[in-house]
Amino acid sequence: MGKHKKHAHDKSHKGGTRATVLLTKAGADYTTHNYEPDPESDIPYAEEAADCLGVKPTKVFKTLVTLVDKDPTLALVPASSQLDLKALAHAVGGSKATLADSADAERLTGYVVGGISPFGTKRSLPVVADGSIVDHKEVYVSAGKRGLQLSLKPSVLLDLLNARTAPIARRS
Repeated sequence: MGKHKKHAHDKSHKGGTRATVLLTKAGADYTTHNYEPDPESDIPYAEEAADCLGVKPTKVFKTLVTLVDKDPTLALVPASSQLDLKALAHAVGGSKATLADSADAERLTGYVVGGISPFGTKRSLPVVADGSIVDHKEVYVSAGKRGLQLSLKPSVLLDLLNARTAPIARRS
């Protein structure tokens, strides 16, 4: 199991990611969770995080950078699911959604693929979370680098990101 660190709104921000700095400044209650990602693993990043942390993959939400009618949008779906691109486009009133390529995802967010957090992205992006997010007392998302997740209440995540919810995930 990974190491867990509860944040008591540390004002120093040393060693934090843009995501944790933003959450700390906002006074949000969150916990960070470190784990050792396996560079040889072919398991998707969010599923590996769930496995390493001993958490159900339905509680770990991967952050996917998408383009809806060419407009960048973040989609949050459980590690155990796939993003339904048609449902995402519909949820934001668009006609077509595609996944951004890795280079675009990294450029838009300032994070590396596998460590993209919905918090503290370089560019402010609209966020759509799968509706199942509200079924949990606590959810996990990347804290901004591989091997670091953060957990928080879904209501805090949705409020801070001004995110909408929609049925955008389908079971793999």
